[in-house]
Amino acid sequence: MSDPSLPEGPAPSERSAQNTPYERSAPTEPSAYDRHTSSAVSGAFRTSAPGGASRASAPARIRILLADDHALVRRGVRLILDREPDLEVVAEAGDGAEAIDMARAHEADLAVLDIAMPRLTGLQAARELTALKPGLRILMLTMHDNEQYLFQALKSGACGYVLKSVADRDLVAACRAAMRDEPFLYPGAVTALIRNYLDRVRHGEETSDHILTPREEEVLKLVAEGHSSKEIAGILFISIKTVQRHRANLLQKLGLRDRLELTRYAIRAGLIEP
Repeated sequence: MSDPSLPEGPAPSERSAQNTPYERSAPTEPSAYDRHTSSAVSGAFRTSAPGGASRASAPARIRILLADDHALVRRGVRLILDREPDLEVVAEAGDGAEAIDMARAHEADLAVLDIAMPRLTGLQAARELTALKPGLRILMLTMHDNEQYLFQALKSGACGYVLKSVADRDLVAACRAAMRDEPFLYPGAVTALIRNYLDRVRHGEETSDHILTPREEEVLKLVAEGHSSKEIAGILFISIKTVQRHRANLLQKLGLRDRLELTRYAIRAGLIEP
């Protein structure tokens, strides 16, 4: 193998094997590390095919907006994120209001927000960002292992809640989960959610399992099975207008748009088999 310290530099396949970011400035390939193509080239080097041939394309990086009022924390979090080939911090903010400004000025896929920040808190910023950019995923990164903050974060539109104390372990996985539309919660948060649910059941509060009346469930089941309003009216011995009213109530209660979505809901609720 050639000595990587020689002036001509290592061969492409050897560069892949070394897998080090410091080779981005290698003088033998200046154009490959242009600002606008560095992501694709880095990804190609990291996923070289057998025999040293690099793949033609690399996945796009997840663009991240990072907001925390402590510069030292931002620097540490950025180091965690930027060392991953599929993650890139494209903007930083020192408070919630600045985070909103940065979201307007930069294209980001994911916002990582601290909760306790001046001017606007992370919770307030999350609500604003959800309204401003509905497609933007939001993670809360906080020192607070607190049920109240957890529930407020979820209500504000966050899809994940990560503790700073274990950010080096959980944050990267949380970012990737968010981009897959999967929630990410630390184990203690899951325990809090289960305890909250059981408390509500114990106190007789309405749960999602009982949103619908028994008659609405009957109508939903028949709609999902493909019956027409006339057929449902005959099966249940009610008028067609009553069936149509039940259908309209179902769509409104469940926040759905059409028969297809009603069918999917019925499958999830166990009313019919897929």
